[in-house]
Amino acid sequence: MSQIMSLANYVKRRNGVALGAPHSMRNMLYRSFGAGSFAQFWQHWNPIWGYYLARKVARPLSAVLPTWMAVIITFAVSGALHDIAISLVKGRVVVLFSPWFVLMSLVVLASRQPTLAFHQSPWLLRASINLFIILACLAVSLWLLPLLGYGH
Repeated sequence: MSQIMSLANYVKRRNGVALGAPHSMRNMLYRSFGAGSFAQFWQHWNPIWGYYLARKVARPLSAVLPTWMAVIITFAVSGALHDIAISLVKGRVVVLFSPWFVLMSLVVLASRQPTLAFHQSPWLLRASINLFIILACLAVSLWLLPLLGYGH
């Protein structure tokens, strides 16, 4: 039986510093934006959220579905939870994160191909590429929302 990594160890592995340590936010931003692929970006982004998504959504789904499908559904669940939180705060249904995150999941899957990696690029270029992908997926989502009946 495989041993489950603790949250503290998971965060330390992803951020390079202990949970709650000084500079943990800085390390997360530096490592995620400086990742050499968009798939690797998500290995460092928000490790506490990622830990629970991995344990409660991705791992159980991967046991019964192909990995690519588990990735898409995990991103969709994360997006839906973000949408629910915003909807509760705003007092009305908000749909933004779900389509945005699903689009990003498709880029994550595509970016697992070695030809789409940019590890050898300078940090600033890697950060710019990762930020561009996030913003491009957001722009496409905003464009799609009215077509899906969720116009603002």
